[in-house]
Amino acid sequence: MYRTNRRGLLGRIAAAALAAGIALAPVAGRAAEPAFSRDIRFLNAFAAGGTSDLIGRILADQLSKQVGQQVVVENRTGGGGVVAAQELARSTPDGHTILLASMGILAITPQMQTVPYDVEKDLVPVANIASVYNILVTGPRSPIRRWQDLAAMAKDRSRTVTCATVGAGSSQQLSCILFAALTGGQITQIPYRGGAPAILDISTGRVDVMFGNMPEFLGQIRDGGLRAVAYGASEASPLIPELPVISRDGLPGFAIPSWFGVVLPGRTPDAVVARWNAELNRAMEAPEVQRRFTENGLQRIGGTREDFLRQIAVDRQRWGAIIREHNIRPE
Repeated sequence: MYRTNRRGLLGRIAAAALAAGIALAPVAGRAAEPAFSRDIRFLNAFAAGGTSDLIGRILADQLSKQVGQQVVVENRTGGGGVVAAQELARSTPDGHTILLASMGILAITPQMQTVPYDVEKDLVPVANIASVYNILVTGPRSPIRRWQDLAAMAKDRSRTVTCATVGAGSSQQLSCILFAALTGGQITQIPYRGGAPAILDISTGRVDVMFGNMPEFLGQIRDGGLRAVAYGASEASPLIPELPVISRDGLPGFAIPSWFGVVLPGRTPDAVVARWNAELNRAMEAPEVQRRFTENGLQRIGGTREDFLRQIAVDRQRWGAIIREHNIRPE
């Protein structure tokens, strides 16, 4: 009797221990992976309504489902991204503050002006997210119907040709400067804090043109508020395939890349960086993200941190040479 009960008790203890081991195994596995204990601040360097804001909000929606915390977009505009980057650099490096950084922030602005942070030490690139088509637009009543019209007007010193930009070092600014340099014209930059107010002034004729990110223009192009003229990108988007590509239409060398990637503060632990890289790549594969990117003319990138570092290095070298050759300075 005693032995039977003892064997039963030992069996029950063993079974309970086994069950506990099975239940605790996943928890132990998760303990090695950095956890998020509160809302995530997702800093955005540009105003609401622009391409950066669009990408940030698409990502924030998906990441909130993945990481178990709310990912909250926080627009910190100013200085062509310097304000947002400085805010990130000052943040606690625990993974709870991230920044959607433009090509300008990481590859261009530090070569044009002094910034209040060390771009190499204070910003940790995690993953490249999206590539954006650069496109030239003008107002519906503008006489500019081809990029050659803009070139001719810029050479005519009897009038001022204006081009909207969204900050020092932005692809919009570099597009205006490089176009003028390659065509021998003169174009006056009109700076804005974001794409939305610039588009309003272009559509009403207060500013002549803008080279910018295609997603910001799609709605107005479809509604007739803007006229699409040509691509400053290296290829045409399938959404508007009939437009000419400037670099293939008589102006070699005029190809403006534009991308946005996620960065963390300096000194962020490697495990946290790896966790964010995995989450961002997972988000890139989500059907809803793929659908929204395609509808808005965005190309998904993703990949490893090393992939991102190589892209940054390539664009730093390319734009550094152009900046020095044309003596480009922020206006």
